[in-house]
Amino acid sequence: MSDDGLPVPGTGYRKGPVLLRRDQIPATTTDQRLLSGSDGADWLHGDPWRVMRIQSEFVEGFGALAEVGPAVSVFGSARVKPEHPDFAAAEEVGRRLVEAGYAVITGGGPGIMSAANKGASEAGGLSIGLGIELPFEHGMNPWVDLGVNFRYFFARKTMFVKYAEGFIVLPGGFGTFDELFEALTLVQTHKVVEFPIVLVGTEYWQGLLDWVRGPVLERGMISEADLALITLVDDPAEAVRIVAERGAQLRAAEQAAREQEETDQDASAAAAYAEE
Repeated sequence: MSDDGLPVPGTGYRKGPVLLRRDQIPATTTDQRLLSGSDGADWLHGDPWRVMRIQSEFVEGFGALAEVGPAVSVFGSARVKPEHPDFAAAEEVGRRLVEAGYAVITGGGPGIMSAANKGASEAGGLSIGLGIELPFEHGMNPWVDLGVNFRYFFARKTMFVKYAEGFIVLPGGFGTFDELFEALTLVQTHKVVEFPIVLVGTEYWQGLLDWVRGPVLERGMISEADLALITLVDDPAEAVRIVAERGAQLRAAEQAAREQEETDQDASAAAAYAEE
């Protein structure tokens, strides 16, 4: 995901399928209008129609991504330049994920996102970008093979989680923090299975983890077990290895559960037949 609000003159503003530029760019985003409480009773007339638009975003997202196969979401800053070491690390992450059999999902913008998409695309894999309507639109980076643009952050976030078997998080700002803690919360509360969440870059992330292990844990805001939900590495290859191994474990467990369910159903059917 990108760090919001970076001015990129000339690329325009995307509003669903519509591209706007110069004086056609609106002063507020779709999310701002949805969440605004200043329109009195107007929501009685406008919000029901917004529901249809929200529904369409989910339908279009599900339709576009339903057959991508195993995938990993990669998060990181839009501000990273190609000459920065983090860019090279993200590019290696994208390439190694493809070599491990995964599609790569990013926010579709520049920086870390572009690097991961570039690594995936050049390795011959599926490179996916999930764009978002912002006041200053980045546009899809040129390495995205399958792109979906969203008006609403919550619809976009659903796609990041629904089609991923894990999350690799490189250095980033508030947007990246949002994606990281969204994934952590879903895993911690068992809203999703225990997907791997791997941070890349000890120098960048260690301070955050020290705070989590310090005041946050000491005050009882989290449990000791919650700390195990995050893995910190420096090597992109190690990050991909952790995600791939955990993905294989999850697929094996899912297959075993399906086989057990089929066995139980067969046993129930045999028992019912015997009673007849």
